[in-house]
Amino acid sequence: MADFVFNIAKGHVSEYAARILGNDPATSKFTAVLLNNSVADATAEDYDNLSLVLGDAGTTESIVTNYARKDLDETGGPDVIRTVDDTNNRIDIDTVDITWTALGNGVNELLSDLIFCYNPTGGADTTLVPLTQHDFVIQTDGSDVTAQVTNFFRAS
Repeated sequence: MADFVFNIAKGHVSEYAARILGNDPATSKFTAVLLNNSVADATAEDYDNLSLVLGDAGTTESIVTNYARKDLDETGGPDVIRTVDDTNNRIDIDTVDITWTALGNGVNELLSDLIFCYNPTGGADTTLVPLTQHDFVIQTDGSDVTAQVTNFFRAS
């Protein structure tokens, strides 16, 4: 499996980042979701909301001890970075590094993927737009786990 952009998000990730940075709406954010199992990329990329992604019998969200989805927004400082790079003729979307503290430390599992979603309202999974999915293979053991994010999306 490889990193990919969901079909519904192609051409929109930069726009969503700009909306988060502009507080439009004020509740908008990216949400990071960890998976411990996922279907083939060619199947997953066709899903249009997180509920459909997780509704596939071959995909399961992590249930490891101390796991919770991570929201990335403007509260307390910018978690989302949108850089227009005129020199290289592209736009890079980045986030702060994401840390899950003492991930595991009870129920452990082998993580497989990290999904970034656009979350306009903080609502149900049916309103979360899946943007990108990244290989994120880690066996949890109670240690802190950090996703070091560098330009999770680039439009050129």
